[in-house]
Amino acid sequence: MPEPELNEQDYLRQIELLARDVVAAAQKEGWQTYGTDPADATAMQRSVNELARLLRHRHFEGDGCVEPDRRTLPLGGAALFEPGETQSRQDSYRVGCARLGVDPRAEGWALWHTWDDQQRAHTMVTTALETTRGLLDNWAQGHDVHPSQPRRSQIRAVVRGWVGPITLSPGHAGTQGLGGR
Repeated sequence: MPEPELNEQDYLRQIELLARDVVAAAQKEGWQTYGTDPADATAMQRSVNELARLLRHRHFEGDGCVEPDRRTLPLGGAALFEPGETQSRQDSYRVGCARLGVDPRAEGWALWHTWDDQQRAHTMVTTALETTRGLLDNWAQGHDVHPSQPRRSQIRAVVRGWVGPITLSPGHAGTQGLGGR
């Protein structure tokens, strides 16, 4: 059975995904660069490097691009955990905060789902709300970016297991067979 025709938006998205695959393959081969092309670069290498420069993710606070002293933290997922407008949502928020071991905050919390050095799942409760918004925006576009390690002052709790709501990172969704093509 033939695949249905793609509408224009899906077609453009498919082209973008394939372009990202090309850039990833060049990175794995070790010659792709975001900087100036080497003098001995072939026409193909120059074209792929230009493609990579155009495909870069949307920048956000804490994305690691301007803070080379902080390592990137690989995440399996993330979420914003915020109080709601209704009384029942406020109550759910307070119960969730108690489960996470943090006090409720009017701004809410960012939940980062990650692993320790023994690959055990953990939920990091952090105040990095803007970083998480930027991260989720990129993930919604299929950009598998990860934030800089938060500063100690931004971490309020680390809970064993993945607790609370979750949006999977594109990379982790792909390893779980949920990434699509």
